[in-house]
Amino acid sequence: MSTTSRPPKPGSAAPWLDEHQERAWRAFRRMTTSVRAGTARDLADTGLSEPDYEVLSTLVERPGTTSTLHEQAAKMGWSRSRLSRHASRMEARGLIARAPDPADGRGCLLSLTAAGRAALRDATPTHLESVRRRFADRLDADDLRDLLRIAGKLDDGDTSPVSG
Repeated sequence: MSTTSRPPKPGSAAPWLDEHQERAWRAFRRMTTSVRAGTARDLADTGLSEPDYEVLSTLVERPGTTSTLHEQAAKMGWSRSRLSRHASRMEARGLIARAPDPADGRGCLLSLTAAGRAALRDATPTHLESVRRRFADRLDADDLRDLLRIAGKLDDGDTSPVSG
């Protein structure tokens, strides 16, 4: 498909992707979907979902393993409401604790519990094996360098939250 084979989208003057761009975009979407779905399936055997693992692994990066909900959501690229809903489910399972934020009466602090730390420790070998098998081991050093270069070009620093 060339840029002239289709009219612009309704309400937009932007041309369609050319054939090479469209093939690359579709390959990128299939690749990211396949890798993420596979690692999520493998992780499910540990009792953690991919979002659970993401919350725990991001929270453990914080000094003292405590973060404000706002900071945690921003670091993960999630909306505060999405993180708040997910945190409620994780809190009910004993993986994290929430407490009022003394610096912000409307905010809360998220903390990793002993059970959350244990769940993360137990799930990490499975997760890393899955990441190696589905991603890292399939790429050589040149591929990884290229991917880092490409990711750097695409990462515009936009931390707009993803809802869901």
